[in-house]
Amino acid sequence: MLRGMRKASSNWLGKIIMGTVMGVLIVSFGIWGIADIFRGFGQSTLAKVGHTEISTEQFRRIFTDRLQQLGRQFHRPISNEQARALGIDRQVLQQTIAETTLDEEARRLGLGQSNEETLKTILDDPAFKGANGAFDPVRFEGLIRQLGYSEQGFLAEQRRILLRRQIAGSVAAGYQPPNVQLEALAHFQNEQRSIEYLKLSAAQAGTIDPPSPEALASYFEERKTLFRAPEYRKVSYVAVTPAEIGKWEDVSDADAKKVFEERRETLGTPERREVEQIVFPNKDDATAARNRIASGTSFEDIAKERGLSQSDIDLGFITKSQMGDPAIADAAFSLQSGEVSQPAQGKFGFALVKVGKIEPGVAPTYEAYASQIKQDIASERARAKIGELRDKMEDERGGGASVAEAAKKLGLKAVTIDAVDRSGRMPNGQLADIPHGLDLVSQAFNSDVGVDNDPISYDGGYVWYDVLGITPSRERSLDEVKDQVEARWRADQISSRLRDKANEMVKKLDSGGKLAEEATQMGLKVETAASFKRDASLPGLNAGVVAAAFRTAKDSAGQTPDPAENGWIVFRVTDVTVPPVDLASDEMKKLKDNLQRAEVDELLAQYVTKLESEIGTSINESAFAQATGASSGN
Repeated sequence: MLRGMRKASSNWLGKIIMGTVMGVLIVSFGIWGIADIFRGFGQSTLAKVGHTEISTEQFRRIFTDRLQQLGRQFHRPISNEQARALGIDRQVLQQTIAETTLDEEARRLGLGQSNEETLKTILDDPAFKGANGAFDPVRFEGLIRQLGYSEQGFLAEQRRILLRRQIAGSVAAGYQPPNVQLEALAHFQNEQRSIEYLKLSAAQAGTIDPPSPEALASYFEERKTLFRAPEYRKVSYVAVTPAEIGKWEDVSDADAKKVFEERRETLGTPERREVEQIVFPNKDDATAARNRIASGTSFEDIAKERGLSQSDIDLGFITKSQMGDPAIADAAFSLQSGEVSQPAQGKFGFALVKVGKIEPGVAPTYEAYASQIKQDIASERARAKIGELRDKMEDERGGGASVAEAAKKLGLKAVTIDAVDRSGRMPNGQLADIPHGLDLVSQAFNSDVGVDNDPISYDGGYVWYDVLGITPSRERSLDEVKDQVEARWRADQISSRLRDKANEMVKKLDSGGKLAEEATQMGLKVETAASFKRDASLPGLNAGVVAAAFRTAKDSAGQTPDPAENGWIVFRVTDVTVPPVDLASDEMKKLKDNLQRAEVDELLAQYVTKLESEIGTSINESAFAQATGASSGN
C-alpha cells in the first residue's frame, strides 16, 4: 500500500488527489516558508504562530485525524512510519500552520462571522441535504460525527474556515487568466497529429551469431552490477486477523439464520418507485389541489400553477428508505402506479405525492446469504479474540520467545520465508507468500536479526515478524548467470542493429523516400494512427511514439524504440491540425476555471508565506517528532 500511495502521489494528478484527501484548504502553500526558530519552547508547545500556540497534544489529534481520513480513503490503516515516509507529517504541519496564520490575520484585521451567517452556510451546503433537497438534520449529525466533531465544534471550525475564505477571496478577487495564455494552452492540449509508421522487430535485425567467450566475458565485466545478487532476508511471521482466525465453517445455521432475520430488511433488492411531490403551506390548499386532480386537472398542471418545474417536483426513482420524510414515504409506498395521494403532513408542510413506474423488490433468501453471514459472524467473533491473542503474543515475546515459538504455543500458524528480496521475490523469481497489502518486506529490511519488532497493524488485526537471517548482496560469477548475460547481450545487439536501420530509414524518408517502399523491401506493413492528441494511448504503440510525433514537424520522419517488443518504430508525420479556439465554449470555460484555480492557489501560497514571515512562526522539532511518533518520547 505504501508503494502504491507513493506512486499515486508522484504525478501532478496524484498530488491533487492526495491534497484533496487530506482536506487542504489551499492547495499550494509552498514546501516551507516557515522559519525554523527555536526559542522559549516548553515541551507542550509544538509551534507558535504570532500570538497563537499550537500544543503538542492539539497537533497530535490533528495528525491522527488526517491519518484516519486517509485510512478510510485507502481502506487500510496508515501507520506513523508510513505517514512520515510519504511526507504526510510535514504536509499536516504545513497545513496547520497556514490555517493558523490565516486565523491570526483574521483577528488582526478584525474580521467576524455571525452565528446566523455560519448557520445559513451550513443549511445551504449540498452535503447536508436529503433526497428532497432540504437540509437533513440526521444526515448532518451523522457526517460531522464521522469527522469527529460535536455540533458546537463544527460550527466553530466552519466560522474559522469562512473567515479564511474571506481573506483568500480578497487576495484573489478579480484575477482572470489572460486570453493569450488560454489560447496557447488550448492549442497545446487540442493539437492533433496523424502518422504512418512501421515496426522493426528482431526479424529485421538479421542473424545474430553467438558471442565468443571473450566477448561475453567482456560484456559481463562492464555490466556486473546488472547481474548482482540482491540482498535476501529470512523472515518468520504470524498474522492474527479476523480472516485468519475466524472460520465460517464453525458457525451454525441456527446462529446464521438469526442474524439473517435481523438483517432481512437490508438484504435483497428493495422496491423502487418513481415519485413526484408538491408541497403546500397548509392542508386546505393541499386538499383543494387534490380535489381538482380528482376532477381532471393533471398533477403537472397543479405544479406549473405553483411555479414549479419538473425538476422541482421529481424525487427520482427511489426506495422507501431513501425518502427523508417517513410520513411522505408511507404515503408514496401505499399507492398504485399512476395514483395521487391524499394530503400527507410531512416535515415541511402538506404534500401530494404521485407514483409513476414501480419496480418490485426481490425478497432475500437465507440460502443466498448464508455463507456471507457466516463469514461476518466468524469475523465478528474473531475480533473479540484478537485483543486477547495480542496480549498473549506480547507476553510470550516479552518472555523471550521468537515469533514462531510464541505462535506454536498459542496454536497459531507461523510462516517462514527462507529468502525474500526488497521487491518481495524469492531467489526463483516467484513472489513470496505474503498476504496482499501487508507491508512486511520493507519493515523487515528496516529491521535486523534479533530485533524485537513492534507488530504491524493489518486487516483489523496484527502481524508479528522476526528477521532470522540476512544474505548480503554479492557479485555473481559469469558461470552463475551466463544464460541471463547472453540473453541480454543478444537483446542489445538486436536493438543496436534496429536503431541503425531506423536512422538510415529516417534519412531516406527525409530525402524524399516513401515509407511504403521501405516497408515493401523488408516485407513489412505500413500502419497509421490518425488525429491523436498529446495524451493519447494508441493501440499497439507506446507513449514514446506519441511524444516523438509531437516533436517532429509535418512531413518529416522520426524513430523511437519499442521497449515492449525490443524493437524500433519508424514514422512520418502526415498531418498536423490545430483546432480554432472558441473562448465562449464550455471546454474553454472549464480550462479557464482550472487555470484560474491553479494560479489563484499559487498567489495565495505566496500571500500566506509572506504572512508567516510577518506574523512570525516558530516550530519545536522535538515536540513535532514526538507528536508524529518519530521519537521514543511518544
